[in-house]
Amino acid sequence: MSQKLIIPAEVKVCATCSYWDGTRSIDTELRVVVVSDTCEGECLVGGKSCQGLSNEPQWNSTCLWEHLAPDEPVNKNNL
Repeated sequence: MSQKLIIPAEVKVCATCSYWDGTRSIDTELRVVVVSDTCEGECLVGGKSCQGLSNEPQWNSTCLWEHLAPDEPVNKNNL
């Protein structure tokens, strides 16, 4: 089993932002975003390069954080 770093949900990291273009994947077992500790990507909201695992609390008002829970199924009767 590979080593994993589990970050509390209160810590907002670029790995979970919808507008971060770094390499990432989803661990389906733990339902978390996974990036390398050396991964970099561009923040498309802020327009700058940043580390994937850096806490960026000052961007909370402009970032779009992803929820890893599955979307609710669409009820076709309500359409």
